[in-house]
Amino acid sequence: MKQGEFSDMLNDIQSIINEQVIPLEPLLLSQQWKPLFKQLDQLRSAIKTKNLWAPNLPLSVGGMNLSTKQLAQIAEVAGQSPLGHYCFGCQAPDAGNAELLHMYANDFIKSNFLLPLSEGKIRSCFAMTEPHTAGSNPTLLDTTAELVGDHWVINGTKWFTTAADGAKFTIVMAVTDPEAPRHQRASMIIVPLENTGYKNLRNIPVMGHAGSGYFSHSEVKFTDCKVPSNHLIGQRGQGFKMAQQRLGPGRIQHCMRWIGIAKRCFNLMCQHVKQRQITPNSTLADQAIIQSKIAESFAAMNASRALVMETTQIIDEQGFDAAKHHISMIKFECANMLQSVIDNALQSMGALGMTDDSIVAFFYREERAARIYDGPDEVHKISLAKSLLKSSDQNH
Repeated sequence: MKQGEFSDMLNDIQSIINEQVIPLEPLLLSQQWKPLFKQLDQLRSAIKTKNLWAPNLPLSVGGMNLSTKQLAQIAEVAGQSPLGHYCFGCQAPDAGNAELLHMYANDFIKSNFLLPLSEGKIRSCFAMTEPHTAGSNPTLLDTTAELVGDHWVINGTKWFTTAADGAKFTIVMAVTDPEAPRHQRASMIIVPLENTGYKNLRNIPVMGHAGSGYFSHSEVKFTDCKVPSNHLIGQRGQGFKMAQQRLGPGRIQHCMRWIGIAKRCFNLMCQHVKQRQITPNSTLADQAIIQSKIAESFAAMNASRALVMETTQIIDEQGFDAAKHHISMIKFECANMLQSVIDNALQSMGALGMTDDSIVAFFYREERAARIYDGPDEVHKISLAKSLLKSSDQNH
C-alpha cells in the first residue's frame, strides 16, 4: 500500500477510535457485557464494510497484506482503546492464532477453523501457560497429548488462556514426544471447545476483575480430551519452534499497542493537570514536578517508538532473525515505559486516577502484566545480554 493511501487509512482508523470506539468504554468499565458485545458486533460489521478488517492477515484470508511497519502503526492507533484491536479484527490471541494457522495448518484446519476465525465469525484462544510450571520456560510443560489410534488424547491444566470464555476452539501446546530433545517434545493441536474432555474451570480474577467473554483469562482443564489426528498443526514436535515464530510478530504489535496506551494516558494526564485548580490562581500544570513528569513521559514514549520503528524496518528488510536483539530490547523497554507513563498519569490525576471514571485505572491493572507475558522482562534481558557478550568475544 502506498504511503499516501496508508496515511489516509490511519486517519480513518483514528477517527473510528475517537468517535465510535472510545464512547463504548464506559460499558467495559462498568462491566455491562451484554450491551457492550452487542455494540461491538455492530461496529465490527461496519468496519468490515470499510475494508479495514484484519490488517494483520494476508489478502488470501481477507486481510490487507501490510508490512510489519504498517501493522505496528495500526497497532499504535488501535491500542489507544482496550476495545480497539477487537473492533478491527486483529486482537490477541486470535491474530496470532490466525497467522499460525495460515502458515502451518493443513487444508482441513484452514477451511474449518482459519476461515471462520479470519472472518470474525468465531473466536479462539491459545492454551500454553500452566499454573504449576514456569511460563518463562515452555520446555517444562507437562500437559500431554498421546496418539491413540487415530485420535489425540490430551490431559493437563492450563491457565491465563486469554478469551477462552466463549471461544470456539483453542490451540493447545502439549508434550507429544517426552523422550525427544527438549525443544522437540511439544506439538500444537486444535481442540474444538464443544468437547466433553474440556472444561473451563473459571475466569481468573485479575486484580479483582474476572471479566467476561473476550475480556477474560481462564483456567481450563483437559481430561482424556479426544480430537482426531488431523487436528495437529504443522509437524509433530515443532510446537516450541512455532510458538517462537508466533510470538515474534505479536511482540511488535504489543509494543506499539503499549505506545498507543501510553499516549492515551499521557493526553488524559495533560488535560487533567491543565484544568485542575490547586489555588485560585494556579493549576497542577503550573507545578514543576508535574511538568517534569510530562517531559519524562513524552521523552520515554518517543524513545520507545523510535526503537520499535527501527525494529520493524530491520524485520521488513532482513527478516525476524536479524531483529532478535531488537525484539528483546523493545519487549522490556516498552513494557517499562508503559508502566512509568501510566503511573505518572494516575499519580497526576489523584483520586480520579484510581477510579473507573477514567480508563487509566483499567490500563494500570490490566497492563501491569506487560512485563510478564510474552516472556518476562528478566528473560529478555538475560537473553540479550548473553548474545551481546558472545558477539563481543567474537569481535575481539
